[in-house]
Amino acid sequence: MGTGIGIVSSRIAQYNVVYVDPNANQLKKSEDFCVNWAAKEVKKEKMTAQDQQDCMQRLQWSSDLQVLKDCDLVVEAVNENFELKKQIFQQVAKVTPDHAILASNTSSISISKIAGTIPDRAHQVIGMHFMNPVPVMKLVEVIRGLQTDDATH
Repeated sequence: MGTGIGIVSSRIAQYNVVYVDPNANQLKKSEDFCVNWAAKEVKKEKMTAQDQQDCMQRLQWSSDLQVLKDCDLVVEAVNENFELKKQIFQQVAKVTPDHAILASNTSSISISKIAGTIPDRAHQVIGMHFMNPVPVMKLVEVIRGLQTDDATH
């Protein structure tokens, strides 16, 4: 799911995207998927070769959370495991700028519960539930937690 979110963020919104995962195999799998997806889009004439190059240049992969130190928005997209999400949000809150929005692509865990794991940043936590497959489905559900402030929303 995270790979698709990154593709849409790079291709449609033209944002720079950093995929972060401690598992090198998962990062390689994500990178390979992006390369293959972009090549198919060119072949189907849904994307030009220049668009492909531009899109791919906006993507990078890293196992180091420190790459998030300048990010304005982080979208967590791991499986529906509260303890794992809690760990990620606590780590991400330490390395991202104070203004950064911290989003979860959860479909079943309370955004308020996730936000409660980082009390000092709870007002900056929001849900962004993308529909699968992300590059095809033009829908994202935005979910406020009890602590989510208007600026984050």
